[in-house]
Amino acid sequence: MLLTGAVCAMVACAPAVKPTGTGAPTATQLAELWIDPGSGVRNLRDGVADEGPKPVVDGRYEILARDTAGFSITYRVRDEHRREWHVKIGPEAQTEVVASRIVWALGYHQLPSHFIERWIAVDHAKGQLIGGGRFRPDDTGLQSRGTWSWQRNPFVGSRPYNGLLVLMMILNSSDLKNVNNEMYDVVGEAREGARRWYVVKDLGASLGETGRMDPRRGYVEGFEREPFITGVSERHVSFGFRGRHQELLQHIGVDDVRWTCERLRRVSDDQWNDAFHAGGYTDEQTARFVARIRQKIDEGLALR
Repeated sequence: MLLTGAVCAMVACAPAVKPTGTGAPTATQLAELWIDPGSGVRNLRDGVADEGPKPVVDGRYEILARDTAGFSITYRVRDEHRREWHVKIGPEAQTEVVASRIVWALGYHQLPSHFIERWIAVDHAKGQLIGGGRFRPDDTGLQSRGTWSWQRNPFVGSRPYNGLLVLMMILNSSDLKNVNNEMYDVVGEAREGARRWYVVKDLGASLGETGRMDPRRGYVEGFEREPFITGVSERHVSFGFRGRHQELLQHIGVDDVRWTCERLRRVSDDQWNDAFHAGGYTDEQTARFVARIRQKIDEGLALR
């Protein structure tokens, strides 16, 4: 029997999830996605670029290009020191910075990013004060090699790959699209244990509700309300996730959930506060988000 339309998309015709290699990834390959951060405390206030340049609140930024095609308006700008930045405004500006900090805290490669509350967009010598924006430097020391696929990559089936998907469930990250994943070659010496990075780059659709049609981002009430784990059957874990690409979750087991939750449990109070404050959230908002994340951690660790 042929399946068509929505039924085909949801059941029989979902993309196959399989590794691109012939066996388990080697330690060298795995380092291209994830490295164990060890016992060192990562700086989640500044993130990856803790010693790099940072955007300035109320600074003047010359508009070089503008893109209004996606969910968020984005700009390419130049600051007063001639540095170029990629800027995102809208609801994802805050959530992307926070989610990136948390993903990096667990050892997954991330790009430097910063949130500032206000900046001045200069277009044809006229300045306009704009609200919060996510700033990412143009010069990251990385050379893009294009996108990579959630369904087909060298890491499918490995614990860090499954653990990353669990982390996406904990953050309510709905936008599991391949176009949001980018592969980079590291310019110069290896960084974070690898010469090539597989990065989940666009994490803005998170910390709110999940869904297929523009769920609310950074929506703490929805984040608190939406369930995490909905069942366990033959060591397979079911999630309350309502976003696209459910096929990615079909092989997530109890040990995968516990692996991620054990690592999240090591994140300190100061680190949680730094991650959310880096995204411009208030103390009250931070406390609510962190409380719900900790509930999910406890829920995951309770699995047997």
